[in-house]
Amino acid sequence: MYNLGISCYYHDSAAALLKDGHVIAAVEEERFSRKKFDDDFPHKAIQWCLDEAGITPDKIDSVAFYDKPVLKFERLLDNYIAVAPRGLYSFLDVIPKWIHKRLWIKNDIKKALKGFKGEIIFPEHHLSHAAHAFYTSPFEESAILTIDGVGEWSTTSYGYASNDSVKITNDIRWPHSLGLFYSAFTYFLGFKVNEGEYKLMGLSSYGKPKYYDLIMENLIDVKNDGSIHLNMEYFAFTYDKVMTSKKFSKLFGIEPKTRDEKTLQIHFDIGASAQKVLEDVILKMVHHIYDKTKMKNLCIGGGVALNGVSNYKILSEGPFENVHIPPSPGDAGSAVGAAQYLYYIYHKNPKDTSDNTQLIQENVYVGPSYTDKEIKVFLDSKNVSYKSFDDTELLQKTAQPIADGNVVGWYQGKMEWGPRALGNRSILADPRRANMKDILNAKIKHRESF
Repeated sequence: MYNLGISCYYHDSAAALLKDGHVIAAVEEERFSRKKFDDDFPHKAIQWCLDEAGITPDKIDSVAFYDKPVLKFERLLDNYIAVAPRGLYSFLDVIPKWIHKRLWIKNDIKKALKGFKGEIIFPEHHLSHAAHAFYTSPFEESAILTIDGVGEWSTTSYGYASNDSVKITNDIRWPHSLGLFYSAFTYFLGFKVNEGEYKLMGLSSYGKPKYYDLIMENLIDVKNDGSIHLNMEYFAFTYDKVMTSKKFSKLFGIEPKTRDEKTLQIHFDIGASAQKVLEDVILKMVHHIYDKTKMKNLCIGGGVALNGVSNYKILSEGPFENVHIPPSPGDAGSAVGAAQYLYYIYHKNPKDTSDNTQLIQENVYVGPSYTDKEIKVFLDSKNVSYKSFDDTELLQKTAQPIADGNVVGWYQGKMEWGPRALGNRSILADPRRANMKDILNAKIKHRESF
């Protein structure tokens, strides 16, 4: 049985193909389009998945799209009515995109899969996150926590999972979103929303949480169970293309930082404060979920699960014995999650946890790869000089330049799934050198020093 999962039209569009529940191909559209965070329909990613499996669309049994577009459209309309007359320009920009394209995803899928005659289903956004978190884990049963900006209506959800069942029991709903709270600070500190949150996490380590109390007293009401209520007077994302209001700027005494503006200590301190609020809220959520489920395992999904500092706090200070987070917990990963929902929950197939090594391989190294022959043909076509080495000589030739302070681009096997370099497409450098981080950021990554 082949099942195809698709995510697109928000950010990080992707496609994933499962065979009898095993992930055999998964890749983001940006890997082919070369457009960072490409959100368009993943034509190229789908075609690569089919080519990798050696099948045509008529062999696919069923397809899952990662959320419910009609429910999401309902939320958008409801929101614009609620904030009117504010939000007119946002309405005129967003709604035509939905009416002309995003509501007709089923037609897009049928056009892309000529010959496909199977069923197309639409699991809810946070169920796709939950399925991806659980079915990539080695657990037979687990508590579930998903946190992101927003799906259809939910922004955070929790529940439990076992075998062929994932149950969402509670959620927090739009506009009260921990993910959008963090994205508001991402915007305010000069980074791009849905792209720069990891930069905010890095920036926060250089500051002190001096504004923690100010944030807790004015911006966010947090209950003991981790549920939140945002003070929407300070946020503009319900009606504008920016995330924060003028009242937000007045609270901190500065205007939103521009990209080229120098990062000052106040920016580091605001970032540290926002990060601490995020960590404290998530810890409250985690403790509440443990009290309710009494399970020893926790699986976490959603884009906020990419916050590694917060994840460490969950592991070190949380009550769960085991914590699992998939390598791509955000929306791209939900292409796999939707397909897993389709196979395990919709079609009621049992989960197999007998081979943890296979689980890791299937959910990390599932992207494109190229043979030595293919690489040589490409290099020859571009008149690029190269040398070939056996494995032993290759390791020696690689280790010495690294020891000498050089930076090496390392390629092997299949591309990793998700935004983290995990050994197959990696930049290697000597961590013993005090200035190496600055060299990488300045010369390779072309990003901020932190």
